[in-house]
Amino acid sequence: MDYSYALAPFLAWLVAGVMKFSINSIKARQLAFGLIGYGGLPSNHSAIVSSMATLIALKEGIAHPAFGVAVTLAFIVILDANSLRRQVGKHAAAINKLAAGSKDHSDLRERMGHTRIEIAAGILVGIAVAAAVKVVLS
Repeated sequence: MDYSYALAPFLAWLVAGVMKFSINSIKARQLAFGLIGYGGLPSNHSAIVSSMATLIALKEGIAHPAFGVAVTLAFIVILDANSLRRQVGKHAAAINKLAAGSKDHSDLRERMGHTRIEIAAGILVGIAVAAAVKVVLS
């Protein structure tokens, strides 16, 4: 049985998450548990979907229908990470500013979405993980 299609996205998520936690901890000069979540370098979501698209391309070829499905899903996830979720973060910041001092307002999470560099880093992590999984499990 071929577990590589389950292993690659899990490892991409794990590698990207450890990298993001390490980078945030170095920047904050303390363990950055409070910064875990949406946003930051590299993008976990981009790493996950690019690992699957890459693994399919490496194992099945780019002419395989599953590759087309994986690339389509990757585009949707990446566009969402770059545009929609970044806008949600901007709206949260504006709402927090407007509601500052209100007794019944708890701050909304402002750190949402990714920059293009964060997304590109996630894609590179996903490609590297998929290539490693292919080499190790072949």
